[in-house]
Amino acid sequence: MSDDLVQCDVTAGVAVLTLNRPAALNALSDALMAALKARLEALATDPEARVIILRGAGKAFCAGHDLKEMQAGRAAEDKGAAYFADLFSRCSEIMQLIPTLPQPVIAQVHGIATAAGCQLVASCDMAVASEETRFGVNGVNIGLFCSTPMVALSRNIPRKQAFELLTTGAFINAGRAAELGLVNRVVAPEALEAETRALADTVAAKLGAAVRIGKRAFYDQIDMTLPEAYAHTGAVMVENMLLRDTDEGISAFIEKRKPDWAAE
Repeated sequence: MSDDLVQCDVTAGVAVLTLNRPAALNALSDALMAALKARLEALATDPEARVIILRGAGKAFCAGHDLKEMQAGRAAEDKGAAYFADLFSRCSEIMQLIPTLPQPVIAQVHGIATAAGCQLVASCDMAVASEETRFGVNGVNIGLFCSTPMVALSRNIPRKQAFELLTTGAFINAGRAAELGLVNRVVAPEALEAETRALADTVAAKLGAAVRIGKRAFYDQIDMTLPEAYAHTGAVMVENMLLRDTDEGISAFIEKRKPDWAAE
């Protein structure tokens, strides 16, 4: 069943993960979250997967948590307190897992990306959106402030704009999402798959070891002071320079030839 909920296809170095609850707008049910986490963890050690694309089946990318399932949790004696704590903890684990994966993760977004769905976009390393997509952290409209989605969102876009979205429940279009930095680029609906794949293919063609080192360093240095960040990334560049394939890549550039990189 989990294979059906999150489908996976790895072709030419690119793994495409598809959230597959189209009738529920790919809402993050307990089962879907478990399947997504399992797929991501498996890809982390898959040498064939150099880049990951995350997308949704049907009309939407992801509509957030499954509210019907959440309401059913209230039947417990504690009115759902333990279930809700566990739910948000499990969701947060997925969002924190994405930046730690060795591969860049690109969200391919269409339809809507709301609440935890918007959080999922913000947690990915890059995002390509169809121009008809709407984004929102709109839980406040039903009395539930999007506090956990706020973590990823406020690390993607300016604070005042994030706070406005969180407190008004307003939706923004893809163009505005790009202006704020939530997505990298906006494309026509019919070009979404091809444009996302082109970006993935471009990254997949780079030296995988360098990309893995670079992604790890990117997130490590963000919260450091400026001196700490330079000290850390300097050491990372030494590590990178000592790779056999980096030596070959630089030599090939100087000699104006294609690098002969070892199979990774």
